[in-house]
Amino acid sequence: MQRSSKTKIITIVSAVVIVALATFVFFRFCFVYSTGVNAGDLNYFQKEGVVFKTYEGKVIQSGFKSAAGVNRLQSNEFKFSVTDKAVADTLMRASGKHVELRWKRYLGTLPWRGNSQYVVCEVMSIAEINPQD
Repeated sequence: MQRSSKTKIITIVSAVVIVALATFVFFRFCFVYSTGVNAGDLNYFQKEGVVFKTYEGKVIQSGFKSAAGVNRLQSNEFKFSVTDKAVADTLMRASGKHVELRWKRYLGTLPWRGNSQYVVCEVMSIAEINPQD
């Protein structure tokens, strides 16, 4: 029994669409786009969500910024999510301290992974904040 050319075309187009969709989903939600380390003062860390409870936090990074030749003190915020419970437990006890965090950045967010593209995978160091700095 031979397949008609219409059936072959539909099969090929369907296969191409499925592969394209799978590739898009992989690169959007599973592919690690970049990795890095950020350090700063842990402003807050909490577990939040209605359906999916996720760990979310914010680090305040202080520094100098030069805009049009004017130096000024500014702070940057680094918002992140955590999927590993051990990392989350460590950060729960580090509020108000200086932390150094290793993260992975994804191009898209998933509800069960958190609200941020940045997912912290390791706490590299925790130190008390020196108020005289």
